[in-house]
Amino acid sequence: MMYPVELTRPMANELNSLGFESLTTPEAVEEALESQEGTMLVVVNSVCGCAAANARPGVKYSLEGDKKPEKLVTVFAGVDGAATSKAREYLLPYPPSSPSIALFKDGRLVHFLERHHIEGRSADIIAANLKMAYERYC
Repeated sequence: MMYPVELTRPMANELNSLGFESLTTPEAVEEALESQEGTMLVVVNSVCGCAAANARPGVKYSLEGDKKPEKLVTVFAGVDGAATSKAREYLLPYPPSSPSIALFKDGRLVHFLERHHIEGRSADIIAANLKMAYERYC
């Protein structure tokens, strides 16, 4: 089921306002992830409650420190289906999960939070987890 963009735009804008680039086509995903050097945070956004209460705020808090990824991108599950499917190819061997948060370094997946790492955890815990990854890889 695809959600109307009008309904999800505020949810997407939460990440866009932080500097995330929305990747809405498979080609955009491929271009971003194939040519990637340095560090990149990829957020698979979602309309679910754990994305609203935990994932997006956790990502926001994680970016408040000095160490953070150089590039920020997002795909929206349930909105941009083809782009999300393409992004998930880069997240293998992990199964599809939304929301989810991935950190890449020089094109290699180095840290990944699946939905079960997000659901039921506070935004502060998610932010702390991501900040530890940033300290190590960024």
